[in-house]
Amino acid sequence: MTKMSSLLVLQPVNVFVFFNPKTLTSFPKPFNFLRSVTMSDQPSSQNALQISQNYPVPLSPPLPLISKNMELARAMSASSKSSLFTLSRNDVVYEDQWLIVVNKPQGIYCETVLESVPKLLAESGLEGKAPEIHLANRLDRDTSGVMIITKSHKVAAKLVKAFTDHKVSKTYIACCIGSAPKWERITVKSGHGRSKFGAWRVYAASDVGRPLPGGSVVRDMETSFEILSINGQGCFREPSEFRIDDDKILVVEEKAVIIDGDAKKDEILVIARPRSGRTHQIRLHCQYLGISIRGDVKYEGVYEWKGTTYGGHELHAESMSLDHPITGLPILFRAPLPSWANQGAKTFRHLPLFATVPLFASLQLFSERSFDL
Repeated sequence: MTKMSSLLVLQPVNVFVFFNPKTLTSFPKPFNFLRSVTMSDQPSSQNALQISQNYPVPLSPPLPLISKNMELARAMSASSKSSLFTLSRNDVVYEDQWLIVVNKPQGIYCETVLESVPKLLAESGLEGKAPEIHLANRLDRDTSGVMIITKSHKVAAKLVKAFTDHKVSKTYIACCIGSAPKWERITVKSGHGRSKFGAWRVYAASDVGRPLPGGSVVRDMETSFEILSINGQGCFREPSEFRIDDDKILVVEEKAVIIDGDAKKDEILVIARPRSGRTHQIRLHCQYLGISIRGDVKYEGVYEWKGTTYGGHELHAESMSLDHPITGLPILFRAPLPSWANQGAKTFRHLPLFATVPLFASLQLFSERSFDL
């Protein structure tokens, strides 16, 4: 009888009490079922902690709680604008038979701009087949500025390679809020990736290549910054050519310094030159430096400043330079500055608003030669 009782203990019905029925989607095979409750196969809390610690720890702060609702409201606003938005000729920075370059407004998705291009081209009265339009570069919803759209698959492929090979130089203007930095120019080198909650975060430079939750890895990220003005004054000069050898270089290995909420806040206009093309790169590095972009609630930017509420972050893709994908000649596209950057307008007094001389050389070449794709 005693032997019979011990056999009953091994019956699956007695083991079943270790599981929550609500979590079972199907009844497992007997062998796996019995094996699953063996103590040697159960990961302890300590083991689980060690497994989680195999992933690198992000060094920038997590998303603020307030950002979720505000970002949702901004996304809904942008979606509602999409059906009403149309590009005008005033938005066009440059156009030829292979490219059209536009100044994307703030608060509009890239896809919305792309969908407006066929109508704009049709209104131009150009004959021929409809172009095969593609986005050559993407900007965040609330980032304004230079956006290149190609008119054929082959030109698109050439530009994809140019971006992949880092043959495209970009400059951005950002209005940041924080304590005035002690540096005039700085280059930030760090890691970049998604945390376990799916948010983009800054990681240590030494973590580049390490695996992250979801199967991705930490990738390198580098941005150079230069201060243009602080509180609307000072530094009114033409931006330098920016040589890293002359700059302060910050290799990120420690957590960002916690910002003192009571510290004096300044309005800082910076020019940023990303040397990689990571998602939210400039926004993340500004946050890490303690000068989050105004209106960027996702990365600790203030959304109320001196009595004004901001519906989006103030980041502008000011210029883009590259070799023309067909002619091979150097070309520079420059978008007009938005109103919030007018405080630093004197800084750009020597710079043309749109494209430099190489563009006009390209235009002359277009009239002298024909190019087949």
